[in-house]
Amino acid sequence: MPFMWGHEVAGTVDEVLAGAAPEGSCRTLLVEGPSGCGRSTLVDAVIERATAVGAVVLSAVGWAGERTVPGGVLRQLAHRVPQLLPAGDVGPVPAATRVEDMQRFCRTVDSLGSDAPVVICVDDAHHADRTSLDHLQYLARHGGRARVLLVVTVPLQERPSRAAFLTELLRRPGFRRVTLGPLSRETAADVVRSAGHGRLAGPLYELSGGNPLLLRALLEECPRADRAEPRPGGPYAMAVAACLHRSGPGTAAVAQVCALLGPRAGAERAARVLGLPTEEVRRTLSALEAAALLTGGRTRHPVAQDVILAAVPAGRRAELHRRAARVLRAEGCPAAETAGHLLAAAEHAPGADAEHLRTLCDTAEDLLAEDDAAGALRLLELAHRCCPEGPQRTAVGLRLAQVSWRLDPAAAEPHLDSLLRAGRLGRLDPAQAQPLAQLLMAQGRCADLAEAADDSGRRADPAGAPALPPLGAATGDTVPAGEHLLQSARLTDATLLPVWQALFSLTYSAGPQRAVPWTRRLLAEAERRRAPGWHAAFAELHAQALLRTGDLTGAVEFAERALAALSGSGRAPFAYSARAVLVRAHDALGRYDRAAEHLDAPPPALLRTRHGLAFLHARGHHHLTSGQPQPALADFLEVGRLMREWRIDHPAYLPWRTDAAEALLRLGHVEHAAHLAGEQLALPDARHPWTDGQALRVQALATTVPQRRAALLTRALVLLRQSGDRLATARTLADLARLHAPGTPARTAHLEAAWRLSEECGAAALAHDILPVAPAQVVREAENARPRPASGETRLTASEQRVATLAAQGLTNREVSARLCLTVSTVEQHLTRVYRKLHITSRRDLPLQMTPLTPAASGTV
Repeated sequence: MPFMWGHEVAGTVDEVLAGAAPEGSCRTLLVEGPSGCGRSTLVDAVIERATAVGAVVLSAVGWAGERTVPGGVLRQLAHRVPQLLPAGDVGPVPAATRVEDMQRFCRTVDSLGSDAPVVICVDDAHHADRTSLDHLQYLARHGGRARVLLVVTVPLQERPSRAAFLTELLRRPGFRRVTLGPLSRETAADVVRSAGHGRLAGPLYELSGGNPLLLRALLEECPRADRAEPRPGGPYAMAVAACLHRSGPGTAAVAQVCALLGPRAGAERAARVLGLPTEEVRRTLSALEAAALLTGGRTRHPVAQDVILAAVPAGRRAELHRRAARVLRAEGCPAAETAGHLLAAAEHAPGADAEHLRTLCDTAEDLLAEDDAAGALRLLELAHRCCPEGPQRTAVGLRLAQVSWRLDPAAAEPHLDSLLRAGRLGRLDPAQAQPLAQLLMAQGRCADLAEAADDSGRRADPAGAPALPPLGAATGDTVPAGEHLLQSARLTDATLLPVWQALFSLTYSAGPQRAVPWTRRLLAEAERRRAPGWHAAFAELHAQALLRTGDLTGAVEFAERALAALSGSGRAPFAYSARAVLVRAHDALGRYDRAAEHLDAPPPALLRTRHGLAFLHARGHHHLTSGQPQPALADFLEVGRLMREWRIDHPAYLPWRTDAAEALLRLGHVEHAAHLAGEQLALPDARHPWTDGQALRVQALATTVPQRRAALLTRALVLLRQSGDRLATARTLADLARLHAPGTPARTAHLEAAWRLSEECGAAALAHDILPVAPAQVVREAENARPRPASGETRLTASEQRVATLAAQGLTNREVSARLCLTVSTVEQHLTRVYRKLHITSRRDLPLQMTPLTPAASGTV
């Protein structure tokens, strides 16, 4: 690419070379310009022109490695003329000696130019040593009779190591300054077209910015590709490295920070990272823009960015990333950008001081506030690795466990183990005991929680202190407070357990129907906030609530969603609560093989968790379904033993006593079964409809007195209906039906109601056990066995049918009146007429399926 002379440059050079300049003058040409824009090319052109006319040419190139070597440039100038060097050492000498040396230098130059002009060229003078610059400055001020042209090149922003040098040049009459720059778009296009790549003129200009060196390098790459796409290590990459190297260390440092900051690059931000004045960085940035190494503070291509950063030593690069992270965080930039610099710093130089650790932890919290738990986890893991043993490492480990749990409960296990070991060694701060307990609760590690509570109690009170039950008592008193919490609390690591406990209380105390809307909402929130661990926890609880209401297909769906959220942790202890739901639901649906798939040998750690309790409980029910009461009894009793040992014996959660009682009844141990049912009724949780109803049903099955059995079953039916458990209600209705003779209206009504509830739940096996034949056939048999009423009284009115239907479903007269907006007296009158028309004596004999109405028989209240 030929160099194009400017008129001013050509005139100055020709004036000296042609002898037009007066004798005794030293003309100076200062060439400024960004790297790659022709400074060295201009010097070469001057040397070529001067040599052609017979001028004496002396040349040197500054080098950063010789900045501190006295006389480095002088030695290059004296390569062909040794007389230019001082007679003695060029190192530090007294001032008088230095003046004598500079005078001798001027006389030697004067003698060289006795017959021809002298041209002295110093390229990259910003790298020249002080001694050499002093000699050149003296020559410019005290030039002899010879005609001398001094050509000096410097980058735009870098200055020689002695500012007085340029000042002296500026003062001389024969001083000329030339500023070079990138090619214009039109000139660059001409160059590209002349190389035969006209169609790439636009892309090549954008990549080179008109920098001749970069443009030439890109043209070298074009024959290897049909598009303007630089490759790592190619000519373009080498040209960028050359420009950066020749720009000087100060300019290179700014370029490196801008490349490191990427889209966030800017003068003020780069100045804060480097700790330099903003104006100084702004001037340097302008020079980089002029050299086309940057545009808008950013590199023009990723290859250029990589080249610039590759020149930074690993330790320095790590420090710049740490500084950038602190600057970006202080400015409130997105936490992900700060995190990127912190992670990059760790890649180049592991380790962290106290300030860096604080930045790591604070940025992790910023990421959590943006629901980027995965990013926060990476920073906390890095902080944990860098922390020395001590309280800070324990605190980081605790936070690491909480964030790991948000993503995958199984991933939190190792961190919990470490924290428990620290607790056993007395290294756990008292303030950390409660968060650790919450994590153990969330993880279901009941055995470890009981142990930790005992250790904590003994440290607080040598006599020992009772531990709080990990699952809490599922009392109705906690329900209003729990619902208030659900309405007001935002889901965080700190509120996760209280929210979970509130849902637990709703599910197992107030009724699963009240929990279902909340679990749906929290499931959606966990998904929106990218927290699969939370999603798994709420999906499991949602599945349990649906199972208790008898929504078997829904329970299967959400239990499987819980397992899917756990990804590869489906065999970890936490997953076994969801698998327990699948066992119970598949058994009820009659899919016994599907249920058995989830009953493989559990991991040893399982039986130290509440998930192990759920697994044993489900396996016990599977044994009962399979007609194996003895192994079922063993599982239920083991559940009871563990619950008592861990002080979480709450039948509202797992009613192991009534489950064991059912197994005992099938084994013929009636008295023992009745004792367990009575024991459950005596516990505080027996106040809850579901727990009380289960126990009353077992007590009824264990008694041989028909009237007492009927009374107990009737009470159990009311409570179980109130609890929302449709399957338990169906079983109780079937038990009540067996108290009546075949073909009686009461038996038919109860069997049909039980069958329909089972069908609604999809419990085909239970429905077949209740009614092996279609309910319509049973209804016809009952109708045939029922006495015929007198003519005119064979039909119920619409109002009578509505009242009778609700009464048959177990509603009281007051509840029926509220539902139908009638007075209690009107309800009683309707029921009296229904009893008379159907020839029955109580609501217990009401069939759920009434005789169809004819239009003529329909009426109003």
